[in-house]
Amino acid sequence: MPPVQVALLVVAGVVSGMVNALAGGGSLLLFPALLAVGFPPLAANVTNSVIQCAGSAGLALGSRRELRKQQGRVLSTIGVAVAGSLVGSLLLLVLPAAVFDAVVPALVAVASVLLGVQPWLARWIGEPAPDAPDRRAVLLPAVFIAAIYGGYFGGALGVILIAVLALTAHDDLRRLNAVKGALSLIIAAVSAVVFAIGAPVDWLVVALLAPVNLVGGFVGAKLAGRVPEPALRAAVVVVGLAVSIYLFIR
Repeated sequence: MPPVQVALLVVAGVVSGMVNALAGGGSLLLFPALLAVGFPPLAANVTNSVIQCAGSAGLALGSRRELRKQQGRVLSTIGVAVAGSLVGSLLLLVLPAAVFDAVVPALVAVASVLLGVQPWLARWIGEPAPDAPDRRAVLLPAVFIAAIYGGYFGGALGVILIAVLALTAHDDLRRLNAVKGALSLIIAAVSAVVFAIGAPVDWLVVALLAPVNLVGGFVGAKLAGRVPEPALRAAVVVVGLAVSIYLFIR
């Protein structure tokens, strides 16, 4: 691989990890970078998913303080997150590659739009009610569905998870963002195990980008609240929609 392409992937890997921690949707930046250096969509998706596992680990490590006293919330959702991720990643392997090629432009577009409307969704939800119990009857099925999506594609999974948590778990969004990181790590780890067995993962690229993605996730967790989210969000949405259009017309 030419040095210019390596540099592009390294930069995209770091920025992807940071954006995932700060606003969500960072995987929508690394996915087109992999496409740009010649990866077919399916290989780009599974390689990106494995790399994002490192970024999620960085976010979880950087959010240890916010995860304290939330063990019950995390433990209650681990089972459905594992099951959903397993279903989604197995669907990716079982269904023909042509199905993924057909649906991925729509998935990228939907993920980009969800990322763009998240601030309006947060305002509609309103401030979390203090000391109110989690609505687990809604939370657990919603996490299961989000995990299926994450196992199959994973772009903007963090955006979907934070929306689910904000609607069903009454707490400060910074603490919920830490739970999002833990769930993202679980979903990505399950997918990585499945993809290691039967998907066209480029392990050389994973070895190159997983460490920088982890660093990006850790730094992003530490910078949360200090970096302007709107600019990051707008940039990711624009890139995501551009990639979706490209995939529709290619």
